[in-house]
Amino acid sequence: MYEYANQDWDYAYQRDAIERAADFYDCNKSKAVVSACDDIPRFVQASRQVLERDDLTLEQRREITETLSTRAVTFEASTEIVTETA
Repeated sequence: MYEYANQDWDYAYQRDAIERAADFYDCNKSKAVVSACDDIPRFVQASRQVLERDDLTLEQRREITETLSTRAVTFEASTEIVTETA
């Protein structure tokens, strides 16, 4: 019974997400899914390029990651500290 209810919720969420995409792209649902599938990898790559800029502080990177992170894609900004000894 729980699994059936969970499947209904997943289906409802998927339906709503596709409808939101269709509204966003102002097109039918099939084209919206294809458009989102085309756009997301480009969006993620562009986001990485922005986050890797040398002129951003760690705080700025963290603010950007918060803004860009979604349910499906999460960005994280950190700094790596390396200590070398002779």
